[in-house]
Amino acid sequence: MAFNLAEALSSIQTQADASDWRDAIRLAGAGLVSGGATTAAYTDEMIDAVEKHGPYIVIAPGIALAHSRPSPAVLTGGLSWVSLATPVEFGNKANDPVTVVIGLAAVDHDAHLQVMRALAGVLSDGPAMERLRTATSSDEVRAVLGELAAAAA
Repeated sequence: MAFNLAEALSSIQTQADASDWRDAIRLAGAGLVSGGATTAAYTDEMIDAVEKHGPYIVIAPGIALAHSRPSPAVLTGGLSWVSLATPVEFGNKANDPVTVVIGLAAVDHDAHLQVMRALAGVLSDGPAMERLRTATSSDEVRAVLGELAAAAA
């Protein structure tokens, strides 16, 4: 059975305001915390990872996958979704500006890869991505992701 992103999302925020990339990651981190997946320390770890390694988390045009290594701050696996009202720059020349930040908390490497495989299918669907970028409610985001999961099954 394929991993279903719609079912895995514990927090969805649409058309959010972020002043910069750190603020955008904080929004994704807050979603992971509110969903019970992480402690607030994980949000700091996600920001630290970008500060140390650069904007490698901008994995496709307009999409950032905010994450860090599994750590004691990860309580359980989880995902958060944040679409931004105004895109922000992460410093990735190929894929900036970012309009969607997905927060990922993984308990191990296998869980991380499972989410990446599911995301690859979503990211490769241009019309679905456009619907996700412009969604104005969590129900709309879940509906699009649910359709994609059903099509992949």
